[in-house]
Amino acid sequence: MHIQLATDPRGVVFIDPDAYTDPANWHAVAAELRAEAPVLRVEADGFEPFLAVTRHADVFEVSRRHDLWHNTQKSMLMDEFTWAFILSLGIDPRTLIHMDGDEHRDHRAVTNDWFKPAAVRHRQDDIDAIAEEYVQVLADLGGECDFAQDVAVPFTLRVIMSIFGIPPSDEPVMLRLTQGIFGAADPEYLGDLSDPAELGTSAIAEFGEYFGALAADRRAEPTDDLATVIANGQVQGCPLEQHAELWYFIIVATAGHDTTSYALSGGLEALLRHPDQLAALTADPELVTNAAEEMIRWTSPVRHFMRYAQQDTQLHGVDVAAGERVLLSYWSANRDEAVFADPMRFDITRPDAGELISFGVGAHHCLGSQFARRELRSFLPRLLARVESIELAGEPEWTAANFVGGVKHLPIRYTLR
Repeated sequence: MHIQLATDPRGVVFIDPDAYTDPANWHAVAAELRAEAPVLRVEADGFEPFLAVTRHADVFEVSRRHDLWHNTQKSMLMDEFTWAFILSLGIDPRTLIHMDGDEHRDHRAVTNDWFKPAAVRHRQDDIDAIAEEYVQVLADLGGECDFAQDVAVPFTLRVIMSIFGIPPSDEPVMLRLTQGIFGAADPEYLGDLSDPAELGTSAIAEFGEYFGALAADRRAEPTDDLATVIANGQVQGCPLEQHAELWYFIIVATAGHDTTSYALSGGLEALLRHPDQLAALTADPELVTNAAEEMIRWTSPVRHFMRYAQQDTQLHGVDVAAGERVLLSYWSANRDEAVFADPMRFDITRPDAGELISFGVGAHHCLGSQFARRELRSFLPRLLARVESIELAGEPEWTAANFVGGVKHLPIRYTLR
């Protein structure tokens, strides 16, 4: 993709999806910006100007001040033509990500209790059983596979579908639809369609049909699953509006699976590139709690969110006018030298791994963070207990996506104990 910038050309790394397929170069540029221009004005043809925020402290501060900085509907970076086209098609995203203030608080309350640590612990047996199943899938593949596509994606999808109460037989449909929403920036996920917007429109329409029927069923016959919670949710004493209900289903289904699969596949890639770390985790499975934090820091599957200033303010000495927007770069913030010792070193015993900002901060902190952590902590020890040896069998491939992405192909070779 050729993008013409009127300002510092390094700002292209936040816009160009292809830039994210070369992590080494991306992080080299981000390190320069943290040192030289931590709040960088970016002006590019076709895009509304924005300030790219790369330091951990600044990303944290903006995230914390949800009264001053709002997500608004345009919470992800997109060129103005595509955004206008999406709106012209009648697509009107209304998820927790796109809400602010009381509206966000009231809609988040619908499922908030379901995602609290104590509630998530009740699902641990289910997560463990699914982890066992997919370690066996890897074993059955006979010593070589694409870990990302053959194991990480279906494992994390199965977990989120089990939370919803959706049967395994419907998972292929859910996988296709979730890739249609978040994966459309990557050419590999376009299928027979040459237009990402068309793919997204089709996916949303199918989501509407599927989840509309699911919600009707759960209202008629409630069960112990998240679909029942959403279908019967109320805001200020009234049932969820149908449009908000649909987007609630969509955001949980997509964000709850894509992000965790990238953390798992990218985390395993990091282990395989650092044999000492792989050996340490194999020898001491108790390290997995901190290892999961380090993997999520390292991979940062959600690359950014946009925030809009609600009044004139300053950020790191830079004046920001009311209405101006900033891009919060989580991938950069998670490699900030001011917070993480030797941040470009992958270290599963890292004492500062808990400072990661992958899940956001404050009012918009990721609801599913506890599930993501538990999925990694459940799967990795089971995997390493079964394999005698494991190594890369080719070069990993990264998604061409500037919003949510990571390792999409991870060829591995292994022997079993």
